[in-house]
Formats: sequence, C-alpha cells, structure tokens
Amino acid sequence: MQTFPTELPKQTTILLIYLLLLLFSFQTGFAQRQMEHLDRGLVGVPSEDGVLLSWRMLGTDPEEVGFNIYALSPSGEKRRLNAESITDRTNFWTKADQQGITYFVSAHAGDEMLDETMPVSPWEEEYLSIPLRTPDGYTPNDASVGDLTGDGKYEIVIHMTGKAHDNSHKGFTDEPILHAYTLAGDFLWEINLGKNIREGAHYTQFMVYDLDGDGKAEVACKTADGSRDGVGKIIGDASADHRNKDGYILEGPEFLTVFNGETGAAMSTVDYVPSRHPETQDPSPEQMKEIWGDGYGNRLDRFLAGIAYLDGESPSLIMSRGYYTRTVIAAWNWRDGELYQEWVFDSHDGNPEHLAYAGQGFHSLSIADVDGDGKDEIVFGSMVLDNDGTGLYSSGLGHGDAMHVTNIDPTREGLEVFGIHERAEHPHAANLRDALTGEVLWSFPSEDVGRGLSIDIDPRHEGHECWALGEGLSGLWNVKGEEISSQRPSSCNMAIWWDGDLLRELLDGVNIDKWDYEQETSKRIFTGENFQLLKNNGTKSNPCLSADILGDWREELLARTEDGKELRIFSTPIPSEHRLYTLMHNPHYRLSIAWQNVAYNQPPHTDYFLGAGMKKPQRPNIYVLKNKHLK
Repeated sequence: MQTFPTELPKQTTILLIYLLLLLFSFQTGFAQRQMEHLDRGLVGVPSEDGVLLSWRMLGTDPEEVGFNIYALSPSGEKRRLNAESITDRTNFWTKADQQGITYFVSAHAGDEMLDETMPVSPWEEEYLSIPLRTPDGYTPNDASVGDLTGDGKYEIVIHMTGKAHDNSHKGFTDEPILHAYTLAGDFLWEINLGKNIREGAHYTQFMVYDLDGDGKAEVACKTADGSRDGVGKIIGDASADHRNKDGYILEGPEFLTVFNGETGAAMSTVDYVPSRHPETQDPSPEQMKEIWGDGYGNRLDRFLAGIAYLDGESPSLIMSRGYYTRTVIAAWNWRDGELYQEWVFDSHDGNPEHLAYAGQGFHSLSIADVDGDGKDEIVFGSMVLDNDGTGLYSSGLGHGDAMHVTNIDPTREGLEVFGIHERAEHPHAANLRDALTGEVLWSFPSEDVGRGLSIDIDPRHEGHECWALGEGLSGLWNVKGEEISSQRPSSCNMAIWWDGDLLRELLDGVNIDKWDYEQETSKRIFTGENFQLLKNNGTKSNPCLSADILGDWREELLARTEDGKELRIFSTPIPSEHRLYTLMHNPHYRLSIAWQNVAYNQPPHTDYFLGAGMKKPQRPNIYVLKNKHLK
C-alpha cells in the first residue's frame, strides 16, 4: 500500500471554506431541496408460507411516525394485523390464510392520522411482471424511473437497443428507442431518436427527473435530425442522414431536448453544448484529432449526464462531452417551459488553469455535496467542479472505469471517493481519496485496473470494504487500506441492499451473492436465471436497474426476460428489523439512480454511511412536490 499526501494549491483554502460552511449551516440551515412526492409504495411479496408486506417511511415523516397493517377480506371485513403500532421497521410478515385478501397500511403520529394506502393484492408470482412492446430486433436495456404521471408512483423509462457499436468500432447501428411504462403494465409512449443518433453505451444518456417542480418528471437526452417524439413529431430534418461510410455521425446539427414525461412530446429543443468543435459544427479529422485525441469520432462522442441541485433547492440538468482529452460540462435549467444554460466549463477554453482538468473523466460520473454547503458538485472522475461551474480541484489521477462516492470511512469528516484507473501512469491505480480536496488517503499500484467496488460487507470492520480487479491486486481492504482478507468476493461489479441486515450484497448481472466474512467466500442467495432473466451489456453485466422503487428502504432488482418481452421486478421477501426512510428521499441516492444508466453502470450510494454499526441518519432537508394538477 502507498499513501500519497497530494499537495494541491487550493487545499488549505478549501478546508477553511468547508469549516466555515459547516459553522454557517449549523447557524442558519440550508434551503430545502424539492423532491418528488411518493406514496407508501406498499407491496406484498409472496414466499412459501406467507406474504411480506413492505412500505415506505418517507423522508418527510415525523420521527414518531407509526404504522398499522390491515387485511381486507373479499366481503369487505377489515382486520388489524398488528397488536401495537409498528415503530421499529417498515415491513410485516403475515401468513396468507385466505384467497382474495388485500392489505393496506395507515400511518399516524400519535393520535393524528397521516395517510392511508389503497388496498393492494399480494403479487401472484415472486415478482411483478411488466409486459413490454419490444421492437423486432431489439432488447430491453438500461432503465430509469420517475413519477411521469404525478400520482406518487414511479413509472419506468427503458432504453430499447438494437444493433449497437462502441465508439472505438466502426459500423452502422439501429436507431436508439426509449419506452415508458407504468408499474401496472400500461404502455405510455415511444421516442425514437433516429438514425442520426448512434447506438452504444457512450452515446445516449437519458435523464428522468422532475426538472421544473410541477410534480411530474421530464425526460431529457441528446437528439438530432429525424428524432421522433412520443406523439409522432419529428425534430429537425426528417430526411437528413449524416452517417459517414463507417457509420459514425461527425456532421449535422446536434440537439438537446426535454420531453414531457407523461406523453413523450418534445417540449423544448436547443443546440447541444458543446458542439463538436469550438469553431465549426463539422470539424475535419485533423481538427478532431487536435482537440479530442483522434480523428475518426471515438473520443469526440463520449457523453455523460446527471442531475444536480446546483442552487441547493431545484434540480439542474448536467450534460457533457469528452473525458480522455478535452472535457466540457454544461449545466441547464428547465423552468416555466424554457430550457436555458446555467454555465459551461471547458478544459480547453483558453484558461491555462483549466488544462489540468483535461483527461480526468471516467466512464461515469457522480453528483455529491462534497463541500457541505447544501449545493451539489460534479464529481467527474478524477476532477470535481463546484456548484457554480468553477473548478474545485483536479487530482491529476486521470481516467478510470469505476468510481464510488459516499461516506466510505465514517471515522472521517465528509465524503470519500474510491476509484480505479486504466493503465495508470502513477502508483495509485486503486485508491481512496478525500472527495473535497482530492488528497489520496491510500492507494495500490497496478498496470491496469478494470473493476473496483466499495460497500460494507464485513461488520467486524468499521465502514466499507474495498477491492479491485487488476494486475498485482488481491484481497480485501478496510477503509484504512489494510488487507483484512487474502480472499475477495466472487464479483466486483454492482451492489444491492437485499436481505434483512445492514450489510450490502453483491449484484452481478441478475444474480445476488452474500459475502460470508467468516468463511471468506461468496454464497448465492438469488439466481436470476431461475426466473428466465438475462443481464445487459456484456462485460458491464448489469440488470436494467437496481433501486429502491417499492416497499421499504431495501432495493429492487429490475431485469429483462430471455425473450425480451417482459420486465420483471423483484423485491426482497426477507423481513428486516431495521427502519430507514426511503432511500429515494436521500438526495444523493436519488441522483445516483438518475445517472445509473449512464455509460458504465455503477451502483447507487447514500450520502451517509449505511452499514453495520451505522448512526441513525438525519432526516433529509427536503420538501415534496405533489402534482399541482391534483387536488
């Protein structure tokens, strides 16, 4: 292990600002963030001899909130199942002793009734089935969620993919397609991005979020000539074909469009920022190579996206281009039916200080309030932008494939970043760094690291455990970089909170494993193949989505079936004695779900340490947005 006390010009200033901001926050408090209104998400998951009822504790619930569970017979007879108010958990196991029975939950604070859910039936199978209208030759791929209709329930937006190519490979692709479905299985719309948007993991990053605070989520992504919205309207020139002989699209207009989440209708389309070249929309190969590093379109079309609360109150859309060389990140606001630019950061804008931010991006990003001022920063791989679009720091560690931003080490103040690097030209190929300053806290050398994961899997050690796959790397590390086992888990990919404890499980493709820390081995606890599930994206090996979209604070697994005609949603059938507010009301986690579909999928995290021995998380500083059209 190597430690690396990075000396950054802004480090001392940043630390002083951080301390002042903490003092300021204690004295004045920060503005509340607007978040989506959610219902209780009550589900009944069947098991061999009973049903696990699971529901949300909301981030706006009072601390003293309690719950009562009722069974409703087919004849309308109501029966309370719990003897005393449930105040220590948000799930309840009951024996299914009658056909046709439904269940509902009421929430109360003392004698005051807060709300009551509609009765729900237990799932007929161990999963919820969503029938898909998958186009011929396509398969369901990455998904995201948002309340598109404003009813407090999530809808699903899923990327349908046909023939695709990585940026480094030439060839023609099929047209990228987005579909929207309700959890009841209703099809809402189809958006076809057209032939002038290339299909591949690095091209189409779609954001699903309520950007304007009207209680309904929008969908935003890059579009081009011939893109067709959900009501059949064509964007730009329907007859244009800008593909070259190799299938790359290196000329023609590029757009950014905000779509109505409920109908799929395009509401606003503007020029995409940044363009392919500062001086021309149709650069020559020589011009592309000079600014992006190659002349055939590989590094030019590397896109990332996210959602950030730049002002600490309302969400902004983050769109970017490039990360191997030139890096440009633009922030947009969707307000009152207009899309306007908030700021743009360009590593090659002529400011010599900005050149340090070139070549620092990963195949994903993260959004986090790293300086504690209540406003989000853009963690763009090895660099961080402040909420106002200025550079906070560039660590100089360069490009990498996987990154995790959360409170990895709860014994330290603030957040940390665990990251790995391809072909690192320094001895820090796998490292833990301070998210605020970029200081490397510990690291390990390797010629090339392709995977890395940071989650809590061993309760005997405080904080997360970390491991990575790379030449010369082995074993499992604690948050101080000490090897605690010569063995490591069977996968190093995604993660999921699934069983009843606070440790996290391993999610690889459509399978879930539990790390047996005493025997130092992984044990399978859920096999997706038993339910005809298939993983997505080859070596990326991820389901369509993993997120806390139903029930209590634990996460659901959303995956496609082998025939591509169905999306199956799995929620844990395992009781838990722990009570946490829904993870989707933790802003850091919710924004992680928004960017999970971007490029190389990474697991979501909270901004607090969630694991064995954790402290009770503070109630989030949020208010919820109900659909303003509903009474």
